Amino acid sequence: MWLILQQDEPDDYVIATGVQHTVREFTTLAFKNDGIELEWKGEGLDEKGYDKKTGKMLVCVNPKWYRPTDVVNLWGDPTKAKTKLGWNPQKTSYEQLCAIMAEHDL
Repeated sequence: MWLILQQDEPDDYVIATGVQHTVREFTTLAFKNDGIELEWKGEGLDEKGYDKKTGKMLVCVNPKWYRPTDVVNLWGDPTKAKTKLGWNPQKTSYEQLCAIMAEHDL
């Protein structure tokens, strides 16, 4: 963000990893960072994540937030930020980013 604010002319930049991951992958990794291994059962609105040790359901799809009409493939292209700002989206790996976010929420 600091690099964007230092530009002489305002412009739009996509700040993204350029790598696609699912919500399920992110959730699995976030729980793993907290020492919990999830086991997934069901599909779509019926999908749930269970703690492998206890069998307790910890994650479920909330129909309020489910968007079945979204496009299948969404991911940001950080090329402009890399080129014009010298920003490196791989400086922090996906796994590191997930760990930072999980740690912050705790």
